[in-house]
Amino acid sequence: MNENDTRQKLIIIDGNSIAYRAFFALPLLSNGKGQFTNAVYGFTMMLMKLLEDEKPTHIVVAFDAGKANFRHELYKEYKGTREKTPGELSGQFPLVRDIVTAFGIRHLELSGYEADDIIGTITRFAEEQHIPSLVVSGDKDLLQLVSEHVHTLLTRKGITEVERYTIAKVQERYGLTPEQIIDLKGLMGDTSDNIPGIPGVGEKTALKLLHEFGSVEQVLERADQVSGKKLQEKLREFADQARLSKELATIHRSIPLTVDFADFEYQAFDVKKVRDVFRTLEFKSLLDKLPVPQAASANEAGSENGCGFDGDADPSANSAGQTAGLHVDIRIARDDQEIRQFLQTIQADAAIIADVQIPEYAGNFAGIAVAREHSVLYIPIADFQIPEPLIRLLQDEQKIKISYDVKTLMVRMLQHGQGIDTHWFDVLLSSYLLNPSEGQPDIYEILNRDLGWQLSAPDWFGKKAKQEGPADEDRAQWLGQIACGLYLNRSKLAEALEAQSLQELYQELELPLTFVLGQMEALGVAVDRARLQEIGEHLQERIAQLTKDIYQMAGTEFNINSPKQMGEILFDKLGLPTMKKTKTGYSTSADVLEKLAPYHEIVQKILDFRQLGKLLSTYVEGLLKVVETETGKVHTRFNQALTATGRLSSQDPNLQNIPIRMEEGRKLRQAFIPSESGWLILSADYSQVELRIMAHLSQDASMIEAFQQDMDIHTRTASDVFEVPIEAVTSLMRRTAKAVNFGIIYGISDYGLSQNLNITRAQAGEFIENYFAKFKGVKRFMDEIVAKAREDGYVTTMLNRRRYLPDIHSKNFNLRSFAERTAMNTPIQGTAADIIKKAMVNIDKVLKEQSFHARMLLQVHDELIFECPPEELESLQEVVREQMEHALTLRVPLKVDIHYGPTWYEAK
Repeated sequence: MNENDTRQKLIIIDGNSIAYRAFFALPLLSNGKGQFTNAVYGFTMMLMKLLEDEKPTHIVVAFDAGKANFRHELYKEYKGTREKTPGELSGQFPLVRDIVTAFGIRHLELSGYEADDIIGTITRFAEEQHIPSLVVSGDKDLLQLVSEHVHTLLTRKGITEVERYTIAKVQERYGLTPEQIIDLKGLMGDTSDNIPGIPGVGEKTALKLLHEFGSVEQVLERADQVSGKKLQEKLREFADQARLSKELATIHRSIPLTVDFADFEYQAFDVKKVRDVFRTLEFKSLLDKLPVPQAASANEAGSENGCGFDGDADPSANSAGQTAGLHVDIRIARDDQEIRQFLQTIQADAAIIADVQIPEYAGNFAGIAVAREHSVLYIPIADFQIPEPLIRLLQDEQKIKISYDVKTLMVRMLQHGQGIDTHWFDVLLSSYLLNPSEGQPDIYEILNRDLGWQLSAPDWFGKKAKQEGPADEDRAQWLGQIACGLYLNRSKLAEALEAQSLQELYQELELPLTFVLGQMEALGVAVDRARLQEIGEHLQERIAQLTKDIYQMAGTEFNINSPKQMGEILFDKLGLPTMKKTKTGYSTSADVLEKLAPYHEIVQKILDFRQLGKLLSTYVEGLLKVVETETGKVHTRFNQALTATGRLSSQDPNLQNIPIRMEEGRKLRQAFIPSESGWLILSADYSQVELRIMAHLSQDASMIEAFQQDMDIHTRTASDVFEVPIEAVTSLMRRTAKAVNFGIIYGISDYGLSQNLNITRAQAGEFIENYFAKFKGVKRFMDEIVAKAREDGYVTTMLNRRRYLPDIHSKNFNLRSFAERTAMNTPIQGTAADIIKKAMVNIDKVLKEQSFHARMLLQVHDELIFECPPEELESLQEVVREQMEHALTLRVPLKVDIHYGPTWYEAK
């Protein structure tokens, strides 16, 4: 090698570290042979990205040779506290080596030494020849190798987020030179490697000592100059341990390694060899990223897309079998034996779609399509009699089932006495996380967008679907094409989730939650029909009385529900001031009437009339229509993939929007009762969760102090902004502070606040200005989050939920302002959504593990509703409080208010 050839570039990969990171970053995957492959898959993704981004001329992978090395001779307990490598991971290391070999890359290991020492020695060789090298690892120990010619690429989270360290970056992060990283480990130790360090000395103290004294040796030699007698004593007592720890942490760069740089030379990989390994490991999505070998036929290349493509056509032109190119082998099952034989051919995964999972389908559950790699089987279903072989597949924990909206299928099965396991890939949820602003895209939108198809609802949808529906052949073609599309789309969505760091949110929160929600939907909530009818009768009486009062005040009868007639009464006859006019006349919208209320008593009567009328029609009469006759329950449907913030919504019926500001609205909750005689309803409600999240994210000292001391945040805010003692805060001051506290979360303007408080914009603007002057952390957070949104194009919650803001750079002021307010609000509101979702998943897990009879019934914004027998009341409260208040760790405590009673009303 020419040492002056600056075009050369060496990459050295820490094989064990990257494989280990990949294993714990990805869900446990296996191929048809039962080989676990998630670590191999993650390692391969990282390798392919490195080759594409860095374009090395030389590359090598270093592995640990075994457990024992020379460091164990120095310290027997070295790495002694490490848990045994999981068998699921250890079995993948040979497969990782196979991948490396297939790519034509040399890998090294040397008995008695660690991969770090191999890396250190090779980088020394490279430095001596002035060849730049890049070390890729998840181990911070390797930062000690950083130099002018050696950079380190460290994984930050999983395997997708990496950070490049140069000398300047090490200095910026630690205030140290790379060589001092060894001293840092000498003082603070390393729990992962069981390097002892000095007891009680953490990173903060160690950095302080090194910034002052420079090295372990200097710290120990000048221990008497260190501040704090206790620390001085520890430095003297554990001096030898510190020296030993530094030696253990030091990478040896002169190990007996005989290498020839020519062995590391890299130009390109043999596509056929890599393709063969990918096929063996069943890395279908990675196969698509490989160039097609020149010798491969079109048919061979096309078939790898799954479901079978005609060899003479362009796979990119597929349109669900309706244009040239796609050949879907769809068969209709005639008996259980045929079903059994087909399902036995499924190795690791299959796509499953039932007609009930298509939102606009109004027919009965008539069939299920199952797709594997090259074919689809359509299984007709009569009277919900699902064949036993299919039931086994739906409950098979060893196979991943791919579906669109598995919750809907789960609910229907639970309602018919059947369950499913939780090993599913949900296309709706994953697509929603990737495109949160789309709002529950239907199956056609997803497949057409992701696969370039032209799939649409069949002609027999709509009115025809409510009749007998189509023949099995038509159903089979329709569902079969969708099943094929789901199968093909899984890898694309999975890769996108990984690329956008959404895999953990999907796997750990949204997917488990969908099964919790499915249980709740199938269970339903009991309704006291008689009490609901009583409430309805009372509302009718109130409405009748209000009608009389309004007629009397108006001096005439008119249609109160007619905006035109009401406008004539209010503005022409009674002479009330005109607030707003429309093309059709006077505006009598709610906001107009609220402003008019102080001018005449009739206005409040009209407002009450409207509200009570809505309660009667929407909630009393509406609920009575959907209460099931046999069970006496209503079964709301929770929309998990609808709101851009991650909040759940409820429909058919909507139980989240029952008005509770009026007592009549609150009394509607009297009709919601336990499903078992003698049981109780328990309500658990987060207290000011969004403001607590704001305190955490903004790190505002005043807000944090208020919540940590369990103060009333609105009173504290009023005290700070109005500059009066706590005891001098009036109800008006508190009301104003409350409006600003909640308004700030939504990026409220001076105009918005002036409307809320009925004050001038100048007064509102002054109050907001004073608020930010007192709560500087909040102002800083708001500015920083908007700036980051402009830079990234999106914002995230604490659990990494994304919301894209395409209008953040818009020249249109209104669009840009809305995007900026959204940027301020989403991290707060979205995190609140994530917190209660996480609490729901955790609570459900505990209730099952501890065999509770209690059940979770509803989620209403920041509130969870349960039913339980009296003997479980105390323990249920403990579980709910513990899981809700510790769902996520904040700088301030989460607080939950819990109440219970014989109905939902008494529980509040």
